Amino acid sequence: MNSPQIICFGEVLWDLLPTGKIPGGAPMNVAYHLSNFGIETQMISRIGGDENGAELVDFLKKKKVDTTLLQKDTFYPTGIVKVELDDKGSPSYDIVKPVAWDYINMDIINAKAVKKAKAFVFGSLAARNNRTKETLFSFLEMAKLKVFDVNLRTPFYNKELLEQLLYKADIVKMNDEELVLIGSWFFDTVPLYTLAQKVKIHFHIDILIVTQGSKGAFLISREDEIKSVAAKKIKVEDTIGSGDSFLAGFLYQYLNAEPIIVCLDFAARTGALVATRRGGTPEITEEMVVSLP
Repeated sequence: MNSPQIICFGEVLWDLLPTGKIPGGAPMNVAYHLSNFGIETQMISRIGGDENGAELVDFLKKKKVDTTLLQKDTFYPTGIVKVELDDKGSPSYDIVKPVAWDYINMDIINAKAVKKAKAFVFGSLAARNNRTKETLFSFLEMAKLKVFDVNLRTPFYNKELLEQLLYKADIVKMNDEELVLIGSWFFDTVPLYTLAQKVKIHFHIDILIVTQGSKGAFLISREDEIKSVAAKKIKVEDTIGSGDSFLAGFLYQYLNAEPIIVCLDFAARTGALVATRRGGTPEITEEMVVSLP
């Protein structure tokens, strides 16, 4: 069969870690790992006309992520994020603004690509600036399968924005803390599975996926069945990009029509494997994911 085509939309940037800079941005991480698994992937974003931008283009081309739809800005620089890690490897972010990906434009070429793609992956951070937000909402009217990786970054979200994005999405991935926060805006306090069911029904979501770190992950399927997997026993290097790779692993299996529990298990394995490496874009293969103990 032909590889399904996925478009990832939003931020491309450099994560500036204490040990050096690593390519990053949640949607770019998803695109990178999908490409690792052999999926034809395109990235819609915007970079500056600077060295950082040129290096990102080189990186994506080497990883076989299509950069045709990557725009170049003559005024704003390529995005950077200052990252600090705690003693458990969990990151905190200083997301510099304004940068090039805050000004992603829509044109005929990328609109046609979005309409053609099997799936369109987006997050909440890209909507922090009105220009990119307007472009995102235009694409959401065109896309066939809309995949929302919630990925909240303080202070770049609010209740109104999340509500709008959730109503547009077909598949939603969030972590348990994001579920509790979003749920608290609309419902009384209830057990986590019940809260997930309420959120899924309220926003008419087809598949809701919830990651729980060391507690594993679960989802509620299109048929409203709850499926769960345990976390893998690993030594964490850092958790940067772990959730992004989790989503890439899920979509890889899902678009190849694997059973939903297989999709979830592969996703959990992918996220765990990436957490054993430094940064969000380590070299991994499907064989490495499958063979993870």
